[in-house]
Amino acid sequence: MNNINKPRFLSSVFLLTLITGLVYFNQPTSAALFAQTQLLLSEYLGWFIILVANGFLIFTIYLTFTRYSEIRLGGANAVPAYTYTNWIAMLFSAGLGIGLLFYGVAEPIGNLNDYPEMIPGDLSYNAGKALSLTNLHWGLHGWAIYAALGLCFAFASYNNSKAFRVSSLLGTKVENNKILSASIDIIAILTTVIGIATSLGLGASQINGGLQYVFDIQINEFIIIVIITIIGLISVCLGLDVGIKRLSQMNMLIAICLLVLVLLLGPTVFILNAMVQNAGVYLNQLIQLSTWTEAYNSSVYQNGYTLFYFTWWFAWAPFVSLFIARISYGRTIKEFVIGVLIVPSLIVFIWMGVFGNAAIYLVLNGIGDISAAVSGNASTALFVLFDSLSFAKPLSIISLILIVTFFVTSSDSGALVASMLSSKKHIDISSDSPLISRITWAILLGVVAAVLLQAGGLGALQTAVVIFGLPFSVITIFACKELFRSFEKELDK
Repeated sequence: MNNINKPRFLSSVFLLTLITGLVYFNQPTSAALFAQTQLLLSEYLGWFIILVANGFLIFTIYLTFTRYSEIRLGGANAVPAYTYTNWIAMLFSAGLGIGLLFYGVAEPIGNLNDYPEMIPGDLSYNAGKALSLTNLHWGLHGWAIYAALGLCFAFASYNNSKAFRVSSLLGTKVENNKILSASIDIIAILTTVIGIATSLGLGASQINGGLQYVFDIQINEFIIIVIITIIGLISVCLGLDVGIKRLSQMNMLIAICLLVLVLLLGPTVFILNAMVQNAGVYLNQLIQLSTWTEAYNSSVYQNGYTLFYFTWWFAWAPFVSLFIARISYGRTIKEFVIGVLIVPSLIVFIWMGVFGNAAIYLVLNGIGDISAAVSGNASTALFVLFDSLSFAKPLSIISLILIVTFFVTSSDSGALVASMLSSKKHIDISSDSPLISRITWAILLGVVAAVLLQAGGLGALQTAVVIFGLPFSVITIFACKELFRSFEKELDK
């Protein structure tokens, strides 16, 4: 308890309790307000969201070619705290997790169904465009956001002995202003909780959808969230090196097995050919797709896809970036950027390429109706794909186990980060934040996810992400500006 910053901790808990209470007891009004707010933000600030996402990508790539690239996080003699394997496994589990399983099939098919500039009848062109958009939403841009803010956290903490708080990244003027710094940290905590709650909601929906589709078992999603939150509490109590690290290793192993099985049991040659072609299409269309604002279209594709995904990355940024910083002690700036930007993006391209192309193969060959399945209930899309493969039920069981382990990893790592953001002082590489704080945040994460699902389903989750993620992107811009100043001071030592 001595290391809990009570103003930040209690204010954040109070505001989250107030918000979830208001939403729960005013569900119809809340759902309408969420939808209207998202439409307004997308309509008037969509251009800004796209510019900022591209700016972070340019910023992180630029850093690898500057004189700052050999600066080591923790000082010249710092030794990495984790091996490359454990480091990448934890990056993968915390930064993606449930999202890959939920959207691995739903996203490419959704793009195929909804993107307004598809050419009618040209399935080859449309399939390539669908995968390119998927890679845009899940690849370099998102990880660049994590890398940029993660560097800010890591350098401030390990090189300047600052507390793991967002206000610590914005210079001494902000740090010394108690009201302003506390307000910024509270915004970061709220953003973190809402971002993770979205993923927990997706996970609960997919677990319920999978159990119902495969085994004809229907469980209330609130019960699922309660059960997973309890499991997450156990992992939270075990700490980073025992709980999260072990779960991350297990996640990575199960995910690799599932990926290989789908590749081998599916149309293997088609998938491999398509992935090579997708890489060329993505690189060829990267600038065009990443700056497309739907200015000349009357559709609302961007609202439900690109803008949602980019703001989701912003909302997850305080959580994932701080977690990445926490496990990246001893890495150089160049090593950090390559590890956080390039390696996870390649994993995403492979994952989406295997699952997305396996699903698109069904569309191209008229096997089943996976397009209708995605439109009807995206949470069952993965299991509909498995129906076309041998050993469908074992694959579904493996997937459900993986969803649960990813669910738990997101919950406990999110609780760890929220606890660190509300701590009083600097937490070094060998220590964890207060246990009571981690337990409180683990419980609150489950409560927020359950209430948002009850208030408006996945639509409410998406809207909450946009509302909280957008303002945090502005805070991140100022943090990156301060990072440059810190680099200069480091080199002048």
